[in-house]
Amino acid sequence: MPHQNTIAVILAAGKGTRMHSDKPKVLQTLLGETMLGLVAFAAGNVAAQVLTVVGHGQDLLRTAHPELAGGFVLQEQQLGTGHALQMAWDRVRASGASHCLVLNGDTPLVTPEIVEDLLQTVREGVDMAFLSTVLPEAGTFGRVLRGADGEVLGIVEAKDYDPERHGPDTGEVNTGLYCLNVATAENFLFSLTDDNRAGELYITDLVGLAVQAGHEVRAVRRSESQELLGVNSPLELAQAEERLRSGIVNRLLSEGVMLHQPEAVVVGPFAVVEPGAELTGPCRILGKTTVARGARVGAFCQLTDATLAAGAEVREFSHLESARLEPGAIAGPFARLRPGALLMENARVGNFVEMKKSVLGPGAKAGHLTYLGDAEIGAAVNIGAGTITCNYDGANKHTTEIGAGAFIGSNTALVAPVRVGENAIVGAGSVITKDVPDAALAIARARQANLLGRGKKP
Repeated sequence: MPHQNTIAVILAAGKGTRMHSDKPKVLQTLLGETMLGLVAFAAGNVAAQVLTVVGHGQDLLRTAHPELAGGFVLQEQQLGTGHALQMAWDRVRASGASHCLVLNGDTPLVTPEIVEDLLQTVREGVDMAFLSTVLPEAGTFGRVLRGADGEVLGIVEAKDYDPERHGPDTGEVNTGLYCLNVATAENFLFSLTDDNRAGELYITDLVGLAVQAGHEVRAVRRSESQELLGVNSPLELAQAEERLRSGIVNRLLSEGVMLHQPEAVVVGPFAVVEPGAELTGPCRILGKTTVARGARVGAFCQLTDATLAAGAEVREFSHLESARLEPGAIAGPFARLRPGALLMENARVGNFVEMKKSVLGPGAKAGHLTYLGDAEIGAAVNIGAGTITCNYDGANKHTTEIGAGAFIGSNTALVAPVRVGENAIVGAGSVITKDVPDAALAIARARQANLLGRGKKP
C-alpha cells in the first residue's frame, strides 16, 4: 500500500538526444510499456502522490499518460536536476508529505521493492538517502565520496570529478534515486548553485550541503547495478528490455508456467500468466493480458490487454487486442480479435476471421474468411465462410443480431441494423436487409439464369 506521508517526483523533462527520436526519451518502450509508465508504477506503489516534471514533448507525454497528467509540473528551461525539483517543490510542500522520493524517468527497471527499501532507510531516522552501486567503469555517472570511516561526504558529477582533489575513483556511483526528508531538503534546495562545468543546478549537491550541516545522509549500496541506471541510447534500451524480458520469463518458469522456446517468449510486466498455462514462442503477451491456468497460446501470436479463461486456446498467427475467450473457446489460426470481441464457452473462430465489438455465443462457430463487427450472435450459430456484418452506413455503426441455432450460408452480407431469428436459415450468397423471423428461410439473391454461349441454338 502507498504511504500517505510520501510523495514521489519523477524527472522526465529531458529530450534524450542520444535516442535519435523525435519523441521524449521516457516514451520509449520496453515490452510494450513506456519507461515513464514503468517508473510511475514503481513510484505509485510506494508514494500516495506522484508528480512528473515535464518539458520537452509535454503534449506527447500528456497524450500517452493521461492518468499522470494531473501531476505534471512544467520545467520550461532544463537547467538541471536540482532546478527540476525546485519547479515541483511548491506542490511537494502543499501535499503535506514528510518524505519525498525522487526518481529519473529513464530508469525503467526500478521496482517498487527497491523504492520501498530506500524509503524505509529515511523512515528509520536518516535525513537523506540515495541508492548507489559499484561499476567496473564509472563513465559519466556521478561519483560517491566517502570519508576514512566510510561515511558519505558528497556526490561529484563526472564532469567535475578530479582524483587529485576528491581521491581515488572507487567506482561507486550515484544511481539518481533519492529519498529526502522534506523538512531537511527545504533548508538546502534553493541554495543550490550552478558553479560547475555544466552550469546546472544539481540534486547531487544536496548531499554535500546536508552533510556539511550535520545531517545524517546514507548511501544505500546495491549490487543490481543494471536495474538502477538510466537508459540513454537505443543500445541501452535494447539491453534493458532483454533484462526485463528474461527476468519475467525465468520467474514464470519457476512458478510453473509451461514455456516452449522461452528465449522467444515475450511477456509484459503487467501481464498475468498463471501456473499451468502454456505459451509457445515466438509470441508476445502484452499490456494487462491475463492467461489462466490451462489456457494455451500458439506460436507467432500477439495478445494485448486480452483475457483467456481456463482451457481457452489461441492458435498460431493470431492477433488479439482487448478481446476475451471464455473456457473452451478457440481462436485461430490466423484470427484477428479486436477490442470488444468475446468468444463465449466453446465458441470458435477459425482462420482469417475478424471480430470487433461482437459476441459469439456458446458453441457458435465462424470457421473462416468472415468479418463480424458490432454483432450479437447466439448459442450454436454457424457462420458460413465469407459472411460479413455490414455494420457501418458511412455515418453510424449499427448492430446485427443472430438468434441461437441460426445458420448463415456462405458469402452472405447482413446489412445492419438487422436481426436473424432463432433457428433461421439464410441461403448462401444472400444480402439480408430486413429482419428474418424465427425458424424462417431467407434467400435474397436473383434467380439463376443460364444463357447459352454465342452461336449456340436452343
